[in-house]
Amino acid sequence: MKPLSAIDSAFLYLETPATPMHVASLHLFDLPPGYRGDFHARIRRQMARRLHLVPIFQRKLAPMPLQFASPVWIRDDDVDLDYHVQRVTLPPPGALAQFEDCAGRLHSELMDRSRPLWRMIVIDGLQNGQVGFYMKAHHAALDGQAAVLLARAMYDLTPRPCAVRRPQGTGAGSGERPGMAELAAAALRHDAGQYVKLVRHLPDVVRALAGMFGASESGDAGKGQLGQNFAFGPRTSLNVPITAERGFAGLSLPLDVLKQLAEVHDAKLNDIVLALCSGTLRRYLSHHGGIPKKPLTAAMPISLREAGNTEYTTQATMPVVNLHSHIADPLRRLRAIRDGAGAVKAMVQRARGVVPTDFPSIAVPWVLHALAALYERSSVTGVMPPLANVVVSNIPGPQVPLYAAGARMSTYWPMSIVEHGVGLNITVMSYAGAMGFGFTTARSAVPDAHQLSHALAATFDELVEKSHMATPRGARQSAAAPGPRRRSLAIA
Repeated sequence: MKPLSAIDSAFLYLETPATPMHVASLHLFDLPPGYRGDFHARIRRQMARRLHLVPIFQRKLAPMPLQFASPVWIRDDDVDLDYHVQRVTLPPPGALAQFEDCAGRLHSELMDRSRPLWRMIVIDGLQNGQVGFYMKAHHAALDGQAAVLLARAMYDLTPRPCAVRRPQGTGAGSGERPGMAELAAAALRHDAGQYVKLVRHLPDVVRALAGMFGASESGDAGKGQLGQNFAFGPRTSLNVPITAERGFAGLSLPLDVLKQLAEVHDAKLNDIVLALCSGTLRRYLSHHGGIPKKPLTAAMPISLREAGNTEYTTQATMPVVNLHSHIADPLRRLRAIRDGAGAVKAMVQRARGVVPTDFPSIAVPWVLHALAALYERSSVTGVMPPLANVVVSNIPGPQVPLYAAGARMSTYWPMSIVEHGVGLNITVMSYAGAMGFGFTTARSAVPDAHQLSHALAATFDELVEKSHMATPRGARQSAAAPGPRRRSLAIA
């Protein structure tokens, strides 16, 4: 048995039918010339050989009696691959817009908590000859960095799949559901350990907070740069109560050009990502309610994972950053974002060692589930100003091409979570020379997600032009393989 951390279990108890709490990735694969066999069948066989490589593939939830505390993970040796690895075929003509819309529909579906919390869907019928692949897992099982670890185990570095040794057997009693006494004892041990940690780390927390406030007060500039991020965002068409229907659009931009932009403007790559997101939202909102005079804010997950940590659990914090969307000039906006986001990241770095990623959990499920239900039924999202207008997450991903069942992965687009009052999530992941921007939307907030990828393409062009950079035409393509592309997959 492995108890869930309080953060991981929060994703279970904050989940409602309108707010599924899983994350996913969407891919296009290039089938090599003369590809033989069925991609879906080969993926299924490959997964059968690799289930033991990734913990989340063979573990499921064992809830506590009366849900009085966080559940525990137990081993499941009877994984039904007919359920977990499925196939969907697009109707003609099989355009890429249909592919993205299909991913949005798949992302709307809640996961079956009686099974391991992951699914894979092969998407056939694309008119360009590629094959699509959608893979999702519950956020209770992993975070963005853990998803990168999962990709390393699932995929190969060459078209020829690597040899994987089958496990020799399973431990005695694996897969058996623990009894009520065992579950209660596990919850009490977990909470006792967390209380000890909280008491032990309290002096460190006090010192870290004192250091942060002292650093802010030592210079007016630093205090102002940090303080500008602590404000509610304006109300926009993105910040409304949502339903379960999801939309999605993806766009991949050349990583070398984004790094060049960062170098030109003495900024970090993450600052360029935030500036592109800010400009994209300006363009989108100019046609959907107008650009607010008050700057938009973004919740920005920052990993707390130490180097070498390979646990499949959530280890992150999520401060709010100012997107300075009220500034029309893209270069001035980028500089403002650079200074403000840098202050936030410096604050998180100073507190990294003392930010807790787990807490005592007894009675927490009751409280969180009740709060989630109350929040969904109430009209508070239509009245209160949003703490954040959007979620923007930037995850370093694999920098070499990956393969599955002999086919090369050409795109890596992350998909994530939207909530009541925050109907747009922009998650970005680098992969093999590209930055894949994934726009996950609630359709009640963003009826057409493809408008966002169009806006990102135009924003990227503008930033490159204003920076007086010469970008070869070929470098401004999506990471999608050659073939018919709809407009949002190329930067005109």
